[in-house]
Amino acid sequence: MNRLKLYFQLIRMDKPIGILLLLWPTLAALWLAAGGKPAWTLVAIFCVGTALMRSAGCAINDFADRDFDKHVKRTAERPLTSGKIAAWEAVMVAVLLTLLSLLLILPLNTLTKELSVIAVIVAGSYPYFKRFFAIPQAYLGIAFGFGIPMGFAAVQGSVPAAAWLLLVANVFWAVAYDTEYAMVDRDDDLKIGIRTSAITFGRYDVLAIMLCYAASLGLIFAVGWQYGLRGWFSAGMLLAAACAIYHYRLIRNRDRVGCFAAFRHNNWLGAAVFAGIALDYALR
Repeated sequence: MNRLKLYFQLIRMDKPIGILLLLWPTLAALWLAAGGKPAWTLVAIFCVGTALMRSAGCAINDFADRDFDKHVKRTAERPLTSGKIAAWEAVMVAVLLTLLSLLLILPLNTLTKELSVIAVIVAGSYPYFKRFFAIPQAYLGIAFGFGIPMGFAAVQGSVPAAAWLLLVANVFWAVAYDTEYAMVDRDDDLKIGIRTSAITFGRYDVLAIMLCYAASLGLIFAVGWQYGLRGWFSAGMLLAAACAIYHYRLIRNRDRVGCFAAFRHNNWLGAAVFAGIALDYALR
């Protein structure tokens, strides 16, 4: 049981914020693709698959960063970094969860399966982008948002331009919230040589975050308007914009506690966007 608890911590099931940050844009894509009425079997597949892939991503991320995390105060006591589990165990967990997620999509069409392979490759390679890519959070946004084109593919059998715009919007959103997250560890990351957007943006980090929020919400609003969403959708987008403004208040002094609180609060921003979409369809 103690071993299972360590695996549970490895895949961050005790910290589900990551699952939610993947889930909200995926659900929004399913609702848009299906005109507000996605099949509940499809919703269940994507919800479980999102949780499995995020968990696998955590395991492979800890494996890739095991020699770096020991130098970061916030991550030094993670199961793999602290030596409580072995590196091969993290790989085993990641492979098992990935296989389970791939089994889930067997009933879906060929295009969705092909996109899932790309999603696995992107998710698995993300941890290594921090070695050389100045803004790895942008790559994270692709990994975290690949449920968007997969959702459209599963419903419509194709991926329209709107889906790719939503993926771009998700990239901007991921850069915003993960830069807030990276601001917490900036001092440690500078010492060990990890590349993050918080370091790349430097003293313009807060400005960059707010511009990314604006770009993300602007693209989502444009897509929603294109799909005929109006009143409730607009209300949801206004609430999401209010969340972004609240995050500015939390991060403007670059306090670690405030930056981490802003990162966690992005759950409500994503929920507001999805709620606006779902309510607009449901209350027509």
